[in-house]
Amino acid sequence: MTSGTVHIVGVGPGDPELLTLKAARVIGQSGVVAYFCRHDRMGHARRIADAHISEGTEELRFAYPFTIERAVSDPSYHDGMGTFYDECADKIAAVTAAGRDVALLCEGDPFLYGSAMYLFDRLRETVECRIVPGITGMGGCWSEAAVPMTHGDDVLCVLPATMPEDELASWLIKTDAAVVMKLGRNLPKLRSALERAGRSAEAVYVERGTQQDSRVTRLEDMDGPAPYFSLALLPGRRGVR
Repeated sequence: MTSGTVHIVGVGPGDPELLTLKAARVIGQSGVVAYFCRHDRMGHARRIADAHISEGTEELRFAYPFTIERAVSDPSYHDGMGTFYDECADKIAAVTAAGRDVALLCEGDPFLYGSAMYLFDRLRETVECRIVPGITGMGGCWSEAAVPMTHGDDVLCVLPATMPEDELASWLIKTDAAVVMKLGRNLPKLRSALERAGRSAEAVYVERGTQQDSRVTRLEDMDGPAPYFSLALLPGRRGVR
């Protein structure tokens, strides 16, 4: 029996109309669709792709064992997530061994801070994997905010707010433009790093970019906690004006 293929499909930043034509075709033709989610939710990628999933499609729902309940610095976090990804990869491998294709959905682009990368790492040596790129979350956010990011020779850095504050501040000082992801509980740390870098006034906060309930404001005016789908933008400053 011929083995099936895993199509790792980027579904874009949130607006279903920003799903690519190729992604829509692959999803519609796949007999099995897999996606990550919280235990109590449908899953963001699944919701984006909903209109393209054919009736009768089998679904593999991969519910994270924890999300914000356990800190990344906790040694058990990596052990628990590693076991989870092993189990997910095994389930997909079993489906492809039976000759069936799987579309594994991923928000944004699969290879930019996507959970699908961890399954790709586990499957790539034994299962054929094909990648369908998607519009990135940060691309959707800077378009939503109408903030041009790089001009001329500007250097763009993509930074996780989870890094130590000293490192975050150092990068913000030396880069021209930056996208800071993974805000959440790290927002106070980012505020401090921006102040140390002298760039607080430049930062733009975008929440749920391209989605119906999107929000754009100066980060200095941001109040309340930052949800998972949020980031900060610092546009470039060296370009030709």
